[in-house]
Amino acid sequence: MADLMTACRLPAEWEPHAATWIAWPHRRATFLGPFAAIPPVYERLARLIARYEPVRIIGSREVLAAPRAALADAADVSFVELPTSDSWVRDTGPVFVVPRMRTAGTGPRAVCWNWNAWGGKYPPWDADAGVSRGIAQHLGLSIDAPGIVLEGGAIETDGDGTLLANERCVVDPKRNPDLDRSRMEAALRKHLAIDRVIWLGGELAGDDTDGHVDQIARFVAPGRVLAARQPDRLDSNHGSLDANLAILAAATDARGRRLDVTPIDIPARFAFEGTQLPASHLNFLVGNGFVAVPVFGGPTDGPALRTLEACFPGRTIEPFDCSTLVRGRGAIHCITRDEPSVASSH
Repeated sequence: MADLMTACRLPAEWEPHAATWIAWPHRRATFLGPFAAIPPVYERLARLIARYEPVRIIGSREVLAAPRAALADAADVSFVELPTSDSWVRDTGPVFVVPRMRTAGTGPRAVCWNWNAWGGKYPPWDADAGVSRGIAQHLGLSIDAPGIVLEGGAIETDGDGTLLANERCVVDPKRNPDLDRSRMEAALRKHLAIDRVIWLGGELAGDDTDGHVDQIARFVAPGRVLAARQPDRLDSNHGSLDANLAILAAATDARGRRLDVTPIDIPARFAFEGTQLPASHLNFLVGNGFVAVPVFGGPTDGPALRTLEACFPGRTIEPFDCSTLVRGRGAIHCITRDEPSVASSH
């Protein structure tokens, strides 16, 4: 495995995609409030992404009946019959690595982590435990199965050997009781061909993932990070996000670069029926020619969109209303899984 992984790398999300995967929603357990409003949000997002790249939607035959009908007129949307427990494919899907050198017959490989619904929060999860392998097998990819619980939203890469990870949800006795931070970091380095891990902490109020990093900090280029900030001192997110900003400001990446850190203010005390939710503009998806950005109808939307527009010149910034979707404690990035193309190889 060591020789195989040294030939691979974990690509950045802004590199070319072959497709984006979505798991169709059918389970109310992870969503607050009326569930009927949720599938139309997924439909709207699938249509948006399909304007730029292929979309592949998974679910059982019964679950897929609704989106097949709703998206019958949408080009570049296909359906893969693969049973699911829930609809958070960022976490249940495989993590793709690509060959470092582009040669004939080479392509992405699938790292298929174990799954236990964020430390056992939402049983049953047996169908979702098979999603990563199911996608990999559908694509005919070689599989690396580390035997370790890890969710895709818990990690973020620059494509150049550096990984951001939140210790709170990656080093967790409810996920991997026998792995401390040093052993978990060794596993990340081995299976994802990572040279440096930058550990963050904290979590957004209402985030049932225990602090996935795709809500907190994201790379937009090698050496450049956007990080969530909450200037409202009455908001419970203020302190932990400030602490992460300090960690990032002092950090260097795998190539020895001091990180260029830009804060993005997130909505303060965003709630549904009294429950604070993890509303974050950092939960964006970078795709082929576009960036889909969560917006929530408040004063932080405009500055976040302008910052991302400056970070991704040449890509269309697509604001996407997540005020309903966030009732599931996630947003755009959480419900999508980007599949890199062979063009992601150097």
